[in-house]
Amino acid sequence: MNRQSLKYFFLLLLFVSTQSFAKIDELRSNNVRKNINFNQGWKFHLAYDVRKQPEKINVTLPHTWNAKDVLLGNINYKRETGIYEKSFQVNTRWKDKRLFLYFEGANSVASVFVNCHFVAEHRGGYTAFCVEITNFVIPGTLNTIEIQVSNAIRNDVLPLCGDFNVYGGIHRPVSLLVTSKNCISPLDYASPGVYLTPKDISAASATIDILSKLSLSDAAKFEVRTEIRDADQCIVGSAEEGITDDRQSTQTIKIKKPHFWNGKTSPYLYTATIKLLKNNQLVDEVKQHLGIRYYQVDAEKGFSLNGKYLDLHGVGLHEDVQGKGSALDTDDYNKDMQLIKEIGANALRLTHYPHGKYFYDLCDKNGLIVWSEIPFVGPGGYSGDGYIKNEALEEQVKQVLTEMIRQNYNHPSILFWGLFNELKLDHDDPVPFLSQLNSLSKKEDPSRLTACASFLDNDRFNDVSDLIAWNKYYGWYDGEFKQIGTWADNTHRLFPGKPFAVSEYGAGGSPFKHTESDEKPVTDGKFHPEEWQTRYHEANWQELNKRSFIWAKFVWALADFGSSIRKEGDAAGINDKGLVTYDRSVKKDAFYFYKANWNNAPMLYITDRRNIDRHQSLTTIKIYSTVLNVQLIVNGAVLKSASPDQLHIIKWENIRLKKGLNKIEVRGGAGSNILEDSCEWTLK
Repeated sequence: MNRQSLKYFFLLLLFVSTQSFAKIDELRSNNVRKNINFNQGWKFHLAYDVRKQPEKINVTLPHTWNAKDVLLGNINYKRETGIYEKSFQVNTRWKDKRLFLYFEGANSVASVFVNCHFVAEHRGGYTAFCVEITNFVIPGTLNTIEIQVSNAIRNDVLPLCGDFNVYGGIHRPVSLLVTSKNCISPLDYASPGVYLTPKDISAASATIDILSKLSLSDAAKFEVRTEIRDADQCIVGSAEEGITDDRQSTQTIKIKKPHFWNGKTSPYLYTATIKLLKNNQLVDEVKQHLGIRYYQVDAEKGFSLNGKYLDLHGVGLHEDVQGKGSALDTDDYNKDMQLIKEIGANALRLTHYPHGKYFYDLCDKNGLIVWSEIPFVGPGGYSGDGYIKNEALEEQVKQVLTEMIRQNYNHPSILFWGLFNELKLDHDDPVPFLSQLNSLSKKEDPSRLTACASFLDNDRFNDVSDLIAWNKYYGWYDGEFKQIGTWADNTHRLFPGKPFAVSEYGAGGSPFKHTESDEKPVTDGKFHPEEWQTRYHEANWQELNKRSFIWAKFVWALADFGSSIRKEGDAAGINDKGLVTYDRSVKKDAFYFYKANWNNAPMLYITDRRNIDRHQSLTTIKIYSTVLNVQLIVNGAVLKSASPDQLHIIKWENIRLKKGLNKIEVRGGAGSNILEDSCEWTLK
């Protein structure tokens, strides 16, 4: 063979090889599931419009119809039914496939119709559901989807009440899932169909149990192959099992010298790939992140992660952004995560319902410790019924708890399953049912601890969950700031073997309202000055920070949020206890207080800076600082330097302001790491 012929031979070989690999890739692509974004192209109208041609608007999911209505402070905001419609072409290549619609959340009851045929109903707005539509669609033609969603008040669907709004609509993303006839099941309570359980964890090794739920229709030879890869994509363990049971596969993989998921210090994630093979051909595949960690909560020693004490401190968080309600997109989630990282929180209580999948993924990747709870919410200190026994409701509560656990089972960030928030004891005794919920949680997931959040100072709920927590507002609704320390010591003495946390503490505050006095504001009034909120948090954290036996401390809340029952603060319909404003545009002074105490990054911040119109010539200048030797400069005059106390606070008292404009400057640090901050106040 001459050189020219040899050249053509290699080119032909290269072409054939390329085509072969392309065919393999195409075969793989055709066999493995497709997850298709299904958020565009919807039309929406409210159901009361029964005209033949109702006015419909074009919407992109996530969507809610009452995000703006509730801001009017209207308690009777729109709780009705909305209708979403969409047409889509079913690819003829999918005639031998299975098709599923996967809803991450539709508030609160959703009915699914395909080509005018009823397919399924789901109750509960904060957990996902998956509906198979294979037998209702026609390949090669235009098919219609109609989703009827109701957020009407019902006594058999959570939440029954609460100090937050129930936004109606398909408020989380939707996807179209296309699989082979045989697949890893997406119908197991809308879970991934795969459950990863680390156990027998030590520095030397960890054992991973893998349970895969299968949906098989053929009488063929099936196998499940599982690979676990480290962060560098190197295989660290694998298993293969032939399937004799058509419902599930169980496998075990041991990982030597595991790299722990260690919270913010090292949120290390492995990747588990679970493959379903039919006659040695790949037909389905699911990937899940895996975090290996162990933890303990002790009534005396508090919380430990991977054998080391960790002071858990963080914030409560609602999925609620001004103008959007609960219809958040990835930018909204990312913005909240950036705020959480900036403030230095290492724990989150995701209230008062399971949050969106994307945010749980962010918590995994950023090392946050998560308390995730179901929307079994009582009226708390408000009027309204306590727990009233209702069999239909109890079944729905169990359904939502099962969904929350199965859908989020593989998230290493989640350590606590929450069973309720602020139930009353006014009517039927909820304790027997709560004990059932705890047993269900342990059956579904014996590896995690259960928790409850109560506002009642008694032990009635102490035995219904592994852990107990209390929502305490000393210095806001009643009592004095430092009472939280006295309360904690008394509680620790009364229940010495029970680990407890503070699940909520906070005060209303407006960055647009200010005071120079120390007088406590009226909590249900319009005047919620920023300065009182700041004093509240300084005093409460001083007490909580001393007590390591309190296994977690959660500020209420990261951001202001919508609550139609509120008639206080700057605007009706807003709970203003957030550390940042509803639109996330302003970080209140209290935000910077916690940043100074929780985040090790160098910072200087002058508090009370927005109180620009002053009426007292003698004032206290207060800053938050993580650097030493901070210099104060007032109107160009350099005053005495000072260093922060244990709460990272510096105060210069009895500083005299001049009539008119005053410039306040602070400077601290050393060498090239000099920090500066300044503001201007006007003495009237």
